[in-house]
Amino acid sequence: MSVPQIYDKDRQGMVLRIERSSIHDGPGLRTVVFLKGCPLRCQWCSTPESQSFEVEKTAENTYGTLMTVEEVMKELRKDSLFFFISTGGITLSGGEIMAQPEFAKAILKNSRKECMHTAIETSFFAQWETIEEILPYVNLAFVDMKFFSSDLHKKYCGVDNSLILENLLKTNESDARFQLAIRTPVIPGINNSEEELRKIGQFCTKLKKLSYFQLLPYHKLGMATYGKLGRPYLLGDVASPTAEQMDHYANIMKEYVENTIY
Repeated sequence: MSVPQIYDKDRQGMVLRIERSSIHDGPGLRTVVFLKGCPLRCQWCSTPESQSFEVEKTAENTYGTLMTVEEVMKELRKDSLFFFISTGGITLSGGEIMAQPEFAKAILKNSRKECMHTAIETSFFAQWETIEEILPYVNLAFVDMKFFSSDLHKKYCGVDNSLILENLLKTNESDARFQLAIRTPVIPGINNSEEELRKIGQFCTKLKKLSYFQLLPYHKLGMATYGKLGRPYLLGDVASPTAEQMDHYANIMKEYVENTIY
């Protein structure tokens, strides 16, 4: 069987890693391509090794590989049968995929051309023109909405979120046919107040393309990596929310988005 011609096959991008058989990053079995580099510095980031745009080395690991679009597509094709059987596909994650827009676009465009379901995980922290060029090749967009309040977002993520909120509203007028899912990580003592959750819920009612809302319970899975990188983990004293607390938060959000999950 002939291999399809690859769009922009020689373009290079910084890839953190490629993970197979994920069930948490979209429907079916997913192969997740994690890109490296992010303009945000979320204090609870579970993949601190994805933040820098440079290759990083520790005593045990090397984080980051320069790959071409063609090399990535070769890896994705290995799982095409599993995508078909499980109605899965590929998910492009980060880091922040919008920080490598042409590379991300090429992977998504080629994946769609080869009939793979495509999902992205992004903060939407980019110029709308950048996002707009990528969305036509996306079936499902997971967009993080960590806060509604700009001051809190800047304090805990390092940047103002006005651009993110503006971009989310602009999806209402987009001609691209994609599903939108909003994800909010629940960080006890930081963004789990009823006031903040209700502000997020009220904002979500304005999003015409919204398919569902997902709450993600805070965890410390990236804590060991901070140590390997010689960086402090600032939220070590924060406990993960209990199942009962997550039920309570979900019930609040269901007042605004009926299809709320966690």
